[in-house]
Amino acid sequence: MSRPAYASIDLDALRGNYTIARQMHGGRVLAVLKADAYGHGAAACARALAGLADGYAVAFTDEALALRQAGIDAPILVLEGAFDAPETHTAVRHGLWLAMHRSDQIAWLAEASTASDAGIHAWLKVDSGMHRAGFVGAEVKAAHQALQAIPAVSQVTLMTHFARADEPHSDMTAMQMQSFDTATAGLPGPRSLCNSAGLMAWPDARHDWGRAGIMLYGADPLPASGATLRPVMTLRSEIIGVRELAAGEPVGYGATFITPRPTRVGLVAMGYADGYPRNAPNGTPVAIDGQAGRLIGRVSMDMLTVDLTDHPQAGIGSNVELWGAQVPVSDVARAAGTIAYEILSNVKRVRRIHTSS
Repeated sequence: MSRPAYASIDLDALRGNYTIARQMHGGRVLAVLKADAYGHGAAACARALAGLADGYAVAFTDEALALRQAGIDAPILVLEGAFDAPETHTAVRHGLWLAMHRSDQIAWLAEASTASDAGIHAWLKVDSGMHRAGFVGAEVKAAHQALQAIPAVSQVTLMTHFARADEPHSDMTAMQMQSFDTATAGLPGPRSLCNSAGLMAWPDARHDWGRAGIMLYGADPLPASGATLRPVMTLRSEIIGVRELAAGEPVGYGATFITPRPTRVGLVAMGYADGYPRNAPNGTPVAIDGQAGRLIGRVSMDMLTVDLTDHPQAGIGSNVELWGAQVPVSDVARAAGTIAYEILSNVKRVRRIHTSS
């Protein structure tokens, strides 16, 4: 018997979440598959969305090439763009869409493309206020002209990225939209402004292309938005040991939990090496055989402990859901002082089981 820790990936839920994103945005939507589809398996997710998604987006070229090697021939946008001239040649050869946020990337594209490469779709990154990457002010028009001067470039999409779209009461997103509109005024081509939070909370930003990331995987970037997203990943394991402790006894590294009463402790085959957050505190929710439970003690590399005192029927082999349909991943992330993006993309070592009806 193999170790009982695994991540179940519901591909029907993935397709349903993409459909919601597409309907909400109204225009075309790229499915963001960077970081191995946020820990869900990029190739499997891309195949599941084939014929439904308008295209995909990844962080860097190697992620895109892995999808090409897996037989994915749909459009793929490389969000960081190429890192040098040879990589630009490779991207062009594989028909990738490249984001352009530096002038040398445009020069590489001009050098890499030939007349036979006609049909290149470039994405011009505008820094509208996040100040992480992109062209600013008058640089935008100059960069746009430089891209249009490349014979093989048939389309330039103007894009930006929001810094605080998940904060509906902040005025920064509206300021970024105004900055983007000013910088791109009079320039032809499609626009792409919305990430998941943008397309959910900022209808005026829904232009030609959306870029749906975290919402595809069922984690709502906006607390209590009311969206009917379904969790795609359920992280599960089993109780592999049970111990009865008297009141006043320590549990785990650092003795961060002292039993307040006679306590039945369940040992679970899951740890931070699997991607469960090490700093999840005492009381972080779990589900034990379908019933609400809690984490106790510090998470170790390969194991963690849960309180079985109020679960008299639970024992060796009992199912433990770390997050999924019963335990929202955002609740675990909030307890650990982080975000769902991080803990989902950190999942590793456990088996991934992709399911579909």
